[in-house]
Amino acid sequence: MLRISGLLTAFAILAGASLSPAAAEDKTITVFAAASMKNALDEVNAAYTAKTGVRFSVSYAASSVLARQIEQGAPADVFVSADTDWMDYAIARKTIDEPSRVNLLGNSIVLIAPKDSKIDNVAITQGFDLAKLAGDGRIATGDVKSVPAGKYAKAALEKLGAWQAAEAKFAMAESVRAALTLVARGEANLGIVYSTDAKVEPGVKIVGTFPADSHPAIIYPVAATTIAKAGTSDYLAFLRSSGARSILEKYGFKFLVSPTI
Repeated sequence: MLRISGLLTAFAILAGASLSPAAAEDKTITVFAAASMKNALDEVNAAYTAKTGVRFSVSYAASSVLARQIEQGAPADVFVSADTDWMDYAIARKTIDEPSRVNLLGNSIVLIAPKDSKIDNVAITQGFDLAKLAGDGRIATGDVKSVPAGKYAKAALEKLGAWQAAEAKFAMAESVRAALTLVARGEANLGIVYSTDAKVEPGVKIVGTFPADSHPAIIYPVAATTIAKAGTSDYLAFLRSSGARSILEKYGFKFLVSPTI
């Protein structure tokens, strides 16, 4: 009995040790990021994992969806939005650690068509006829009421005088990547997405670029949530590093801050 009792005591000590704060520390960072970030951020995160051993759980979706999920209590550590509006929304609801916010990246929006389309070299200027260009087909973009890419697209088309005639032809997608897929599959004749999206999808081609002054500046803010784990600040610092910059710029993003390290 004494031997058994001793073994049980030793097991209890070992079990207690395994549950110590150091051993039980969660080495995973949960990131909620705009769908357009997927390819680039996956590579950035892989570089951070190789450097630190920290792993990631990442949810990619429209910024609107992610901001609302965080508001409803989703356990995210980091939020990367494709526009400032949804970051402002999250801050107003006190789910974001405001001092940690950084306007990290810029982007541009482009007109795309399926790879084999006869449409090419579209001059996107005041009064261009997008509705005529689409013919009997659809034009895909993110939902113009909530998805940042769609909001930028509508703003640009309104300023260029092309929205009213083309509005009825739009297929509103739940995210910019969903819009990209519609065009790649030939289910839409045209689409309006970020230039970074078009570059990673071999099934589409860029046929025109929207003037930067036709829509609000495209800015991707990043911040920690108010429930972020310890160590999240180190990850945010890495996102501002020269190493992350080289990856993000490779995918076509514009780095808006000076690298920290």
